[in-house]
Amino acid sequence: MKKILVINGPNLNLLGIREKNIYGNTNYDELLEMISKKAIELNLNILFFQSNHEGEIVDRIHKALDENIDGIIINPGAYTHYSYAIHDAIKAVNIPTIEVHISNIFAREEFRKRSVIAPACVGQISGFGIKSYIIALYALKEILV
Repeated sequence: MKKILVINGPNLNLLGIREKNIYGNTNYDELLEMISKKAIELNLNILFFQSNHEGEIVDRIHKALDENIDGIIINPGAYTHYSYAIHDAIKAVNIPTIEVHISNIFAREEFRKRSVIAPACVGQISGFGIKSYIIALYALKEILV
């Protein structure tokens, strides 16, 4: 069974509370439950991590090596647009990683249209609401065959 790490960055713990018009009504625990159920269907072992701190996210990516993680799904939140540290951590561990976003970052403010994380990833999924995570699970399953 492949091991997938789902990393969520700043403010994602406030899903269902913050900007519902953009991020929807599903709260963070409901998101994790939805991902867990789909992972079981896809025969994937899923681990979750959320932090509002860049260094903790970098450390968690590094730890993935010791845990023999097969793939990573990351929603870096605002770090998407400026965290070269997270970019470098993804490149360093060389674990297939998919960047996800709930909203369509290309349909929002100008500064959100640029991701410094995406070039370190095998792909990016954005704009499908919380289903972006499910699409990423399917994609990783295919990539890791």
